Amino acid sequence: MRNNKPRYKNSSKSFGRNAGGRGYSTGRRIKSWEVSELMRVVQRDGLKRTESKTVGVVVEENINSFEDFRVSDQIMRNIRSRGYTKPTPIQDKAIPLIMAGKDLVGNANTGTGKTAAFLIPLIDKVYKNRTQKVLIVTPTRELSVQNYDEFKSLSTGMGMYSALCIGGTNMRKQISDLKKYPNFVIGTPGRLKDLIKKKFLDLSTFNNVVLDEADLMVDIGFVNEIKFFISLLPQQRQSLFFSATFPAKVEEIIKAFLKNPVTVNVKKGDTLENIEQLVVKINGQKKIEVLDETLKKQGFDKVLIFGRTKHGVQDLSDDLVKRGYKAGAIHGNKRQSQRLQTLNKFKSNELTILLATDVAARGLDIDNVSHVINYDMPESYEVYIHRIGRTGRIDKKGVALTFV
Repeated sequence: MRNNKPRYKNSSKSFGRNAGGRGYSTGRRIKSWEVSELMRVVQRDGLKRTESKTVGVVVEENINSFEDFRVSDQIMRNIRSRGYTKPTPIQDKAIPLIMAGKDLVGNANTGTGKTAAFLIPLIDKVYKNRTQKVLIVTPTRELSVQNYDEFKSLSTGMGMYSALCIGGTNMRKQISDLKKYPNFVIGTPGRLKDLIKKKFLDLSTFNNVVLDEADLMVDIGFVNEIKFFISLLPQQRQSLFFSATFPAKVEEIIKAFLKNPVTVNVKKGDTLENIEQLVVKINGQKKIEVLDETLKKQGFDKVLIFGRTKHGVQDLSDDLVKRGYKAGAIHGNKRQSQRLQTLNKFKSNELTILLATDVAARGLDIDNVSHVINYDMPESYEVYIHRIGRTGRIDKKGVALTFV
């Protein structure tokens, strides 16, 4: 009798279809991503984990503690209240350089504390000099909201104002916030451009600028908006640039955007050693039945599932709800208020399963995601890396499953 249980494998002959996506692996462009590429990644990273257990990996110790950065007392209290005990490598290397006024290019694995790496020194800078203004540009609404929430947490009790400027939400509220001359403006390119053209936002007054997840901004077509913003910024400014990959168009923006930048690269490879990567073979079964059986296994406490299309993600979410799971979906067909409500329910554990498309979930920082499931094939190596990076964050353990 044939065993229909889903099999977890570390090797396979093929992945199924060519996705036609773009990916960047150790500087090499992959025109289309197949199972053979996935298996090389899984086998390579599995070997690294085995070696790290048996041989040992030398990890460079941080030079600094948070106290060594000499930030203000209030932000130190806020750092402690967030539960941060010691800087992550990107924080350890980037914060002193940003505090010294350097332009910076940051490259780190996803889930390593990048947001706090630029927010802590910039909040301290504004606190000590109220003439400073900060613009933070992100590719997605969810990432802007994440940065906005992190800002509010780290700036508690410091008398700073901020404006969140993203699409899908009330522009009048954003205009009202901008009229209060906020210290920080955080937003997405499309909405920021609209506010600039309506003359409610003047970039010439911003002497600190952050481009966060710049490679995705390039991928989804915001190159012209970025160049437009750069043309309006003052020449004398501090510019910070964070990107997971550096294709040609990103390098072009770096040259136009930064002056004599310092590069901080604490990336130890594309994937983190604390993420276990596995493949689930469908073996001719119905995919939804394999997913259902997988989710019933012990330890699937907080699961993020990725699909390719908005309709597919919504249909799968509806199916899981009918099967009794506490599931919700975020994608481009949802209103921003709906997406944020679903995301907050997942963060607060009202939902145990979140389904998402790639753009909707890019850069999300959610605590204690136990598993990431690639229900649909990622379109590229780069997309795969960003998907699985939603688990195993800040040195926690995580598992990534890819359905074949």
